Amino acid sequence: MQTEMKKLLSYLKPYWKAALLAPILMLIEVICDLSQPTLLASIVDNGVAKSNLPYILNTGVLMLGIALIGMAGGMGCSVASSIASQNFGASLRSAVFKKIQLLSPLNIDRFKTSSLVTRLTNDITQLQTVVLMSLRIMVRAPLLFIGGIIMAVSLNARLALILTVSIPLLAAVIYYRMKKSTPLFSYMQEKLDRVNAVIRENLSGIRLIKAFVRADHEKKRFATANDELMYATLRAFNLVITMMPIVMLIMNFSIVAVLWFGGWDIDRGNMEVGEIIAFVNYITQILFSLMMIGNILLFVSRASASAERVNEVLDTDIDIKNADNPDFTPLSSGEVAFENVSFGYSGDKNQLVLKEISFHAPSGKTIAILGSTGSGKSTLVNLIPRFYDVTSGQVTVDKRDVRSMDLATLRSGMGIVPQDTILFSGTIKDNIRWGKEDATDEEIIEAARVAQAHEFIMSFPEGYDTQLGQRGVNLSGGQKQRIAIARAIIKKPPILILDDSTSAVDVVTEQRIQKALKEFIRGSTIFIIAQRISSVMDADKILVLNEGRIEAEGTHEELLKSSPLYQDIYNSQLGEGVMIDA
Repeated sequence: MQTEMKKLLSYLKPYWKAALLAPILMLIEVICDLSQPTLLASIVDNGVAKSNLPYILNTGVLMLGIALIGMAGGMGCSVASSIASQNFGASLRSAVFKKIQLLSPLNIDRFKTSSLVTRLTNDITQLQTVVLMSLRIMVRAPLLFIGGIIMAVSLNARLALILTVSIPLLAAVIYYRMKKSTPLFSYMQEKLDRVNAVIRENLSGIRLIKAFVRADHEKKRFATANDELMYATLRAFNLVITMMPIVMLIMNFSIVAVLWFGGWDIDRGNMEVGEIIAFVNYITQILFSLMMIGNILLFVSRASASAERVNEVLDTDIDIKNADNPDFTPLSSGEVAFENVSFGYSGDKNQLVLKEISFHAPSGKTIAILGSTGSGKSTLVNLIPRFYDVTSGQVTVDKRDVRSMDLATLRSGMGIVPQDTILFSGTIKDNIRWGKEDATDEEIIEAARVAQAHEFIMSFPEGYDTQLGQRGVNLSGGQKQRIAIARAIIKKPPILILDDSTSAVDVVTEQRIQKALKEFIRGSTIFIIAQRISSVMDADKILVLNEGRIEAEGTHEELLKSSPLYQDIYNSQLGEGVMIDA
């Protein structure tokens, strides 16, 4: 637990001045607080008991002045600790976010998106709270505890022996509570992950839920996840709550013991009434401070589960990273070759998705990829920008192994339209400019025209300045795909990958897009994954995948004559006998 927390304290170092100032100011407040019971005892014994009004007034003014100084110290500590903790949280959140940006798709799949969201938000908030409390309460409580013991012993060492019983009892209760609560808090965070996952799925699939009238089912699913979180939270906090009466019982018995034995000392003339009042205050401060230490340790216990989860992200070994001396030469020709490539997501050669793939894509040619669902089409093109590394063989771009190239350089030379079209909140113009940050308005319009998006964009009242909802929710599927195509082609990349990117577009519009593309990015190598055979008939080369292998390759005419599988696909979509005899 301590190791996990210590790893994260490095993010507090840049704000060491505020982190150091907070305990110093808290020390001032504690000293002021510790002095008050003694002054109060002095008022009772030397002022009230002797009817000395001037002494009472003078000492009262002194107590008020000390109280104001203590208040200033406490307020200053609150400000300094807030500055340190908030900056710590912001820095840690930024570091985790940056690490997530570096993770490969395989890393992301292992963590799950909902869990990463929880770690970025709730888990880091827990850690931020612990830092805030540590700089305030964790400083205040030990100082009060030690200072209170010193003051109590100085008043009456024999009476202070009561603490030798109450402190170990209270410490044992705190230790038991921490030991039992730590795994419960870890379990609670896991259940929070589950709730976030259900919420995320429902928000992203709300239309589908309504279309299939599955709202009741989803309500039950959410209720189950929500109840599990509630019960996990109750188990964790019930342990904390049930310990509180025991703590109060120990404190009250201690105070009763002080009054009992202190009364005997007063009868014998060994103590005065004011000293008993001061001693009760000190013993209350001591035991309350110990309870505060227990509470902060409980928060640390809860945060340790969060620290472990955050460190799990920060310590993750990134699957895809640059070579020691990467090649920064920009892409030029866009020539691509697969040389005996095999790939499996687990890296296990017995569970391969792609098997011994070899083909050559010359510069400026269009390569189409066909195959049944699960044949490995998307996986194949994902190896080109190196979203995944091959299990064996090599992928080359411009006759260079992609593993030897700088990742940013490699990917900046490509335009990619993924199967799942993702648009970001902002304007249509902003989304298209994503592909080229310094694109002019003229370039944006030109790319939109090529993607056959300009006409529908201009039909909106605000045109290219139309605000898009989350994931482009206010656009149709075909409109989103065309904006995504415009975003990919605006920089005229040497390599363009279209992963089933026109599935929601009608055939006529698709043909217009393909015709315009050939003129707009002349010389670029284009990879097209499509379900419709009409989308790939004009490709320079068609790869037919079946169960992770290239079963056939060639032009449309060549495959119609030589590939039974291609013939089956063609006949199922366009009718038998139409072109087989051609």
